[in-house]
Amino acid sequence: MCLLALSLSGVCVTAVESRPAGVLSESPVRRPFGARVKGFVALTKPRVIELLLMTTVPVMFLAAQGVPDLGLVLATCIGGYLSAGGAGAFNMYYDRDIDALMDRTSQRPLVTGMVSPRECLVFATALTVVSTVWFWFLVNPLSAMLSLGASLFYTVVYTMILKRRTAQNIVWGGIAGCLPVIIGWSAVRNEVSWASLILFLVIFFWTPPHYWPLSMKVKDDYERANVPMLPVVAGNKAVARQIVLYSWVMVGVSLLLQPLGYTGWFYTAVAVLCGGFWLKEAHALQARAKAGITGAKLKEMRLFHWSITYVSLLFTAVAIDPFLR
Repeated sequence: MCLLALSLSGVCVTAVESRPAGVLSESPVRRPFGARVKGFVALTKPRVIELLLMTTVPVMFLAAQGVPDLGLVLATCIGGYLSAGGAGAFNMYYDRDIDALMDRTSQRPLVTGMVSPRECLVFATALTVVSTVWFWFLVNPLSAMLSLGASLFYTVVYTMILKRRTAQNIVWGGIAGCLPVIIGWSAVRNEVSWASLILFLVIFFWTPPHYWPLSMKVKDDYERANVPMLPVVAGNKAVARQIVLYSWVMVGVSLLLQPLGYTGWFYTAVAVLCGGFWLKEAHALQARAKAGITGAKLKEMRLFHWSITYVSLLFTAVAIDPFLR
């Protein structure tokens, strides 16, 4: 906790703008207290964490086959926020140079100078340490190790190794975003089961077709920052083909829970209906890409927005299904 206090103590003192060399200048500026607080919160990537918790909590209901201990749910959510927030802050620390070159990340706290790199690094370290201790004593050691593993994987494997080197970055880097599913199960059962592994694979195959449409939309950003996202190194036709492939595998994997006895008719019905609509959108995107359509008429963001709705509905069904069996 002392590390967390140290990182937050800088909220009420003078901030120093520290930005990538050749892009931004360094000069001491005073920032309002409220803006500084918002800057530190932004380091944790709250919208990403919201999506992670959206998959964690329903799995706890499935693991409990009903309502899990609500204190445990709260402890898991808080620990998950701290852990994912620390990973997000490490990501912003390492990527501050390319964030300054991309329009969609140009207002992140380190780019604007709202938070200095040193403050960000201390803050990220503090969140990671506190989250691991939190999970260890308030949830269980297995969940603590899984949480720490997810944070390290996102920070080291994805951010530092894969992101700037390979077009498969989001495929394998997405493993970090799959682990909250297993953490939710292990929090309740203190073990890893086939059910949690199947849902892990659902998120694994969901991540690329969820993120690639967004990457298609902001391809110029990634080109400018020299980040080899798949839409940068391959044409729209090739990306759309990969999206369809991953989509079919994702939908197929999502249907494995019922024959293995983990879910009943309700989850299966939702998985079929939502999966069918997903495949319709994925094939429609591929058809537009094959026709050579570009720009706004490609409508790649339709699938991106639906992907968030899909995972929300699917995991809501995961939580409700035990009550209907």
